[in-house]
Amino acid sequence: MATPEKAVTHDIVIVGGGLVGASLGCALAPLIERHGLRVAVIEAAPLPSMETPPTWQPSFDARASAIAEGSAQRFRHLGVWETMRQEAAPIKRIHISERGRLGATRLSASDVGIEALGYVIPNAWMGRVLHHHLAGSPLEWHCPARVETIAPVAEGHRLLLSDGSELTGALTVVADGGRSGLKEQLGIESAHAPYEQTALIANVSVSQPHQGVAYERFTREGPIALLPLPGNAMELVWTHPAGAEKARMALSERDFLLALQAAFGDRAGRFTHVGSRYAYPLTLTTAKEPVRPGLAVLGNAAHALHPVAGQGFNLALRGVMDLVDTLSVSLAAGQPPGAMAMLKDFERCRERDRANVIRFSDGLVKLFGIDVPLLGHARAAGLIGLNLAGPLRRSLARRAMGIER
Repeated sequence: MATPEKAVTHDIVIVGGGLVGASLGCALAPLIERHGLRVAVIEAAPLPSMETPPTWQPSFDARASAIAEGSAQRFRHLGVWETMRQEAAPIKRIHISERGRLGATRLSASDVGIEALGYVIPNAWMGRVLHHHLAGSPLEWHCPARVETIAPVAEGHRLLLSDGSELTGALTVVADGGRSGLKEQLGIESAHAPYEQTALIANVSVSQPHQGVAYERFTREGPIALLPLPGNAMELVWTHPAGAEKARMALSERDFLLALQAAFGDRAGRFTHVGSRYAYPLTLTTAKEPVRPGLAVLGNAAHALHPVAGQGFNLALRGVMDLVDTLSVSLAAGQPPGAMAMLKDFERCRERDRANVIRFSDGLVKLFGIDVPLLGHARAAGLIGLNLAGPLRRSLARRAMGIER
């Protein structure tokens, strides 16, 4: 492939080597081999050695993600699941309830005849497994390096990196979480809908075995989610009205646990320990142009969701796989990697799934955020009815698993 005097031309340039970018690198492996693609990955943070087998020193404060069964199936397809699941805690049941109301909905893996509805896995472990798998792929890494400038050119997009490199990609994939300012450089606007809420995230210990149950508890302040981790630990996502989280962040461990117990109740047992606490403002963000000629935006750079339904990374992973599937068809037909016809097909494939997930998670937040007595009773009746309606409950379970769009 001909190259300009200073720039290096690549078929695909992935900006971001985190979970989304690394998953894309793994998924591209068959196309790299079949079509001789030249692929580069740009990552700002230093990565652990990819040559040695992945290791993991468990940390109580490690951040984790809920991986739906559909995502586990995709990781199986990529050949990384057997290693990844070594540090995974299975979600066998999901318990959905509203504080102060009767009624609850219980989704069970047994409803759909599988081992688990999903899994909770430390992000750092997932990253190590993916990066170790990538060590066997002929990817060109620029790490640590940042994209200083990006601009469209006739061949695709030209990127100037902080390590002095200059790359030109026929297809550039922005998968850096959206905080680098690349979308702004390119003039890609995003729609922002602030929830006026902040998520307080921490790991907690409980006094009784969680038995693989994940809880979604709606309160007047906002939803509280508890996700099972190995042992008697659970990851807490506690939603607060914006600003209200500051007082909770400042509480002593004892007072924090008492406040959590009062807000959540006793369904999970007694809260006995809390680790480091982190707070993140919540905004529904969607890129208005997820594709352009020679450009695709994936992951949090394309959409940032409320964590109430735990669907952010699962939605992103489906985007990764759909892009690779669409690209495979296009390359087989002799089209260049950044062809707009291919990218339009990809976006048509994604828009319905993305809209459904956003409508589902955003609707949950708004439905349970309305404090009207009659509506509260209707919600309680709905939770009871859903628990009794087997086929509808199973459909909801399949949607939560990411295998029904």
